[in-house]
Amino acid sequence: MAVPEKVLTNADIAQLVDTSDEWIRSRTGIEQRHIAAKNQTTASLATDAAVKALRMAKLRPDEVDLIIVSTSSPEHIFPATASLVQDRLGAENAGAFDLSAACSGFIYALNMASQAIRTGAVKSAVVIGAETLSRIVDWNDRNTCILFGDGAGAFVLQADETEVGGVLSSVMRSDGSGGSLLSLPGGGSAHPATSQTVLDGLHFIHMNGREVYRFATRVMAAASEEAVEKAGMEMDQIQWIIPHQANLRIIEAAARGLKMPMEQFIVNVNKYGNTSTASIPIAAVEAAEKGQLQRGDNIVIVGFGAGLTWGSAVVRWTGPFEDAPSVRLTPFRRAARVRSVLRRIWRFIEGVIWGRGKGPSA
Repeated sequence: MAVPEKVLTNADIAQLVDTSDEWIRSRTGIEQRHIAAKNQTTASLATDAAVKALRMAKLRPDEVDLIIVSTSSPEHIFPATASLVQDRLGAENAGAFDLSAACSGFIYALNMASQAIRTGAVKSAVVIGAETLSRIVDWNDRNTCILFGDGAGAFVLQADETEVGGVLSSVMRSDGSGGSLLSLPGGGSAHPATSQTVLDGLHFIHMNGREVYRFATRVMAAASEEAVEKAGMEMDQIQWIIPHQANLRIIEAAARGLKMPMEQFIVNVNKYGNTSTASIPIAAVEAAEKGQLQRGDNIVIVGFGAGLTWGSAVVRWTGPFEDAPSVRLTPFRRAARVRSVLRRIWRFIEGVIWGRGKGPSA
């Protein structure tokens, strides 16, 4: 995982809009959130998280076959943020693309990567959830600015013929009739960026909080139960639930719906706020670091988001292959920077050579 150093507390936000620490905590469970510095972007956070994941998995960048970045706040509309991450990692043999499914995106991406591995198309994949939502939040809107934070989390998935683990089942659902309930209206083909769209605030997150809350409390428990059933398991075989960290009250509602104690839910929304598609991997990393996730544990990850989308998966935690040798990633990243510069120089030279005597200026 990778989160910015800067922390914005509820008290800090109370100086920006009409709210209070008690009001925010009682309604969301959030105490603080991390905010990206000027030199940090979705791609830089995603890269930092991916580097740590590769180091943990003992996997060299040139052994990565696929990189998926799930994000609602990409570096650009195009090129894909994942392509920038691929270049910075030095994963020269990897395909890379972005996936847009809002806060459910990490679950969608995890499923896409696991299916690619199962078909034999790839042997290893890096799945990243990364966001800099602070860049698209209206800091004058107390209904949204209290919720969101920045960060990234990454998983490495690898093929293994000897051990049953990884993604055992998944559920992906969507209901586009609720698309207007949580959206960023400006910047696409419906509302291309103009001075008027900026003045109208169309490039900020717009949310109907009450409707999204009702939707979330309805689907979280049902999606979890469906994924467990698809895995051929019962809920009493699940050690942990890692939910999307949007709102503590929504997580508590899911616990009641599943008739499970909150002690089985991994919760860190108080520290990071809603980091959208990064929230599940960040929570998983912290749980692993604390020793809560043990090899062989059955885990449900479940989330919801704009779209409307929702999804869940049953994951058996296995951790890195124990017999794999450790890797040093610094030389790969240095080589990647050099290679990237050389390729840009070569493209310039190609343009000079192939451009002579051609085109309207000839």
